[in-house]
Amino acid sequence: MSIYLDSSATTAPRPEVIELVTKILTEDWGNPSSLHGWGERAAVILEKARWQISDLLNASSPDNIIFTSGGTEADNLAIFGITSNYNDPQHIIISSVEHSAIERPVYFLEKKGWQVTRLPVNREGKVNPEDLKNALQTNTVLVSIIYGQSEVGTIQPIKKLVEITKNYSKALFHSDAVQMVGRLPVDVEDLEVDLLSLSGHKFYSIQGAGALYLRKGISLNPLFHGGGQENSLRSGTQALPSIVSLGLAASLAQKEIESEALRLTELRDYFIDLILSQCPYLMLTGDKYSRLPHHASFIINHPSPDITGRKIVRYLSSQGVAISAGSACNSGKSLPSPILLAMGYSETEALKGIRFSFDRHTTKEDLKLAILYLSQNL
Repeated sequence: MSIYLDSSATTAPRPEVIELVTKILTEDWGNPSSLHGWGERAAVILEKARWQISDLLNASSPDNIIFTSGGTEADNLAIFGITSNYNDPQHIIISSVEHSAIERPVYFLEKKGWQVTRLPVNREGKVNPEDLKNALQTNTVLVSIIYGQSEVGTIQPIKKLVEITKNYSKALFHSDAVQMVGRLPVDVEDLEVDLLSLSGHKFYSIQGAGALYLRKGISLNPLFHGGGQENSLRSGTQALPSIVSLGLAASLAQKEIESEALRLTELRDYFIDLILSQCPYLMLTGDKYSRLPHHASFIINHPSPDITGRKIVRYLSSQGVAISAGSACNSGKSLPSPILLAMGYSETEALKGIRFSFDRHTTKEDLKLAILYLSQNL
């Protein structure tokens, strides 16, 4: 039996998505920039996907949507696209629990002389809005705070953080919402974010397409220069099959998002209570309630130093169960999770993080069997 509990990493494309992608690959494979019939059909298909993403986010116009290759490119486009507007280094604020697709570009800018403030988080991985207020400076040009943390699941109070940013500075606000979009309602007009990143394969599209929401009137410099696609903000022939799959996945998610979020939340809470009762060496990480509906994460609080998150991942994989570990690996050596370190856990504890994340196929029976396998090895 195979049990996939790693949907925060990627999800299996929906059958409807696979069917549509097959049609695009066999019938409607034209270049959207071409002027002939094949190109015109492809352009119409591309713009339909843009409308579908716009509708999912409640964006004021589909023109606010820039297609990218995924969440990492969308994050990089947001960071470098805004900061390249300035000839001299300015000030950026991020959280201490950002995905590497934000942390690494910001670290690059820091090496170039940019001033960076990394907001601390509490034990549950949440930013204190007052810390953001106190960190804002006259030269702060961008605040980027992750919406739903991929490793520990905590959801940040983005609306409140945007409000503080707008009230006390002229800085723009970006959020990496890769784990949120398609899982919970995300309304960019209500949030009043200036930029927001998403990735389709986190909610059942094929891999290879993401998007950056860009509020109208904001100046953004491109990462790529070439043919001028995506309003000259992302040159290069659009990956039509991936983008179309993203659009359809967005449309399907919009129809089901409330009911599926409720189902996954109930499943998550059931799983957390059951696994903690049967695996006494586990300790929940992240905010228990203000967290992604499909997400449960733990530290293995086992006295043996040999039991790490990565070893548990490999063990469960041998039993046909897919989960993930929080620690990184560099040249074969396990490194503590920077997210758990930022939350105040020790280096030893930060090597012992594991994550379970669910999808539309996950059942209670799957979870009970996964817990059984895990309890046999702890």
